[in-house]
Amino acid sequence: MPINPDIQGRTLEPTAPYLVGREKIREFSRAVFATNPVNRDSAAAQAAGYADVVAPPTFPIVIQQLTLDQLLAEPDAGIDFSRVVHGDQRFSYTRPIVAGDELTGRLTVTSVKSLGGNSMITADTVVTDAAGEHVVTAISTIVVRAED
Repeated sequence: MPINPDIQGRTLEPTAPYLVGREKIREFSRAVFATNPVNRDSAAAQAAGYADVVAPPTFPIVIQQLTLDQLLAEPDAGIDFSRVVHGDQRFSYTRPIVAGDELTGRLTVTSVKSLGGNSMITADTVVTDAAGEHVVTAISTIVVRAED
């Protein structure tokens, strides 16, 4: 099934709140080889002015993945996950993510393009905190490869 171009402009329901745990940040930091002490040590983070450990800059992918899962489950989107390749990823921050944040993501499909039989879907996930304040926007482009 080809990608449905009508998904461009679609905004999905917000994800359930995600409570950012200290150990999750530490695990993620180890996985991406983040060595800044504020990513692993609460005392170092507090000495630097943060409430708790600070997530590495790419951590919002955890929240964005929840929204991308929603997009892949859209019955009329026509996205075959077995043909998906991650094309691009960017983050635009208002403030850092720290342990204890309760975050919600909401995805909007901003672009659907076809190139040589492949489709490129760009989606913005706006991540907000429990007060509804913007924390970060994660912008992702996925490529859905053409049938062989």
